[in-house]
Amino acid sequence: MAKSGFLAEAKARGFIFQCTDEAALDEACATGSIAGYAGFDLTADSLHVGHMIPIMLLRLFQKHGHKPVALLGGGTTRIGDPSFREEARQLLTEEKIAENLVGIRKNLEAFIDFSSNAVLVNNAEWLDQLSYIALLRDVGVHFSVNRMLSFDSVKQRLEREQGLTFLEFNYSILQSYDFRELLRRENVVLQMGGSDQWGNIVSGIELVRRTEQKSVFGLTTPLITTASGAKMGKSASGAVWLSAEKLSPYQYWQFWRNTEDADVGRFLRLFTDLALDEIARLEELGGAEINQAKIVLATEATALCHGRVAAEEAAETARKLFTEGVAAGSLPSITIPAAEFGEGMPAFALLVKAGLAASNGEARRLIRGGGARLDDVVITDEALMVAPKAEQKLSSGKKHHVRVLLG
Repeated sequence: MAKSGFLAEAKARGFIFQCTDEAALDEACATGSIAGYAGFDLTADSLHVGHMIPIMLLRLFQKHGHKPVALLGGGTTRIGDPSFREEARQLLTEEKIAENLVGIRKNLEAFIDFSSNAVLVNNAEWLDQLSYIALLRDVGVHFSVNRMLSFDSVKQRLEREQGLTFLEFNYSILQSYDFRELLRRENVVLQMGGSDQWGNIVSGIELVRRTEQKSVFGLTTPLITTASGAKMGKSASGAVWLSAEKLSPYQYWQFWRNTEDADVGRFLRLFTDLALDEIARLEELGGAEINQAKIVLATEATALCHGRVAAEEAAETARKLFTEGVAAGSLPSITIPAAEFGEGMPAFALLVKAGLAASNGEARRLIRGGGARLDDVVITDEALMVAPKAEQKLSSGKKHHVRVLLG
């Protein structure tokens, strides 16, 4: 049984997959406050649900009195993490990276209290200053190419046609450098990350041991999939973004409300702050009552991301929509310019534009299956031309509803 509150609760909630020297880490956490970090590359202007595990782990770390450090990868984003990716990431411009940083900082501020003991840092602060020759002499000498080639994330890419570029091969070195730099700057002794980061984390621990003669720790979280095997962070219509500008609070609420029955208890432990005994009670609900647990999950998860008011509004919108059959003003909406709408727009094209289908083909299949409605009337003709109106309601089954406004 873990002695520290952090490790005990992290285990109980299902956050821990692997840990280096768990007994020593537990002792350090139990003795006093320590600093630990998780990193987020700036590949988009918002994080999504797939990033929630490290975010919630940092939140739990802070809850137990420790110092969370959120590292933004302004430097490493220039390279892109190759771990378990089929191909290289698209290289971004400096302007795009700076724009993405603003959005991701806003995401993190919803979950972590940076006005307290938490710290937000950007690794461009030190990586931009590196001299290549100095890096090779100071850091490169401590890395074994043989060992790096043994990492599963590297081996999988080498087996593919595209292979691994030398640019990407350097990512592990720079991530290790980050760990050492954060130890020096913020006394960080713990790196947290997804299970795909294990090799990189261990490399950082080794670098610190060799150059600083200090022991630090690594902790990885499991890859989270749904009970049916789907990867977290995606919905039928795309990524489940944390930014309200990219996905409305109502749509975010609906994502959690549509959780599979078998996942409710696990997701309550991972993605909400609810007490474990209350979660145990909720996951025991069966039959139709499980929907009440899903509503609690959706509301609590949305409250963390978008605030309690937005979460309650989303829950009330859903209640009115499903129990009273009326749409509320907080439904997500899209505005289509009158010139673009013209004399009319094909129903399948309108579904795609509203984000209810990812492609014209998917929209046509949705209509053929009876899963699309316009103003609560089932669309039976996939070629139906929808006439322009000031406002109309478009829906995909009972899960997603969008107001279409004429601009």
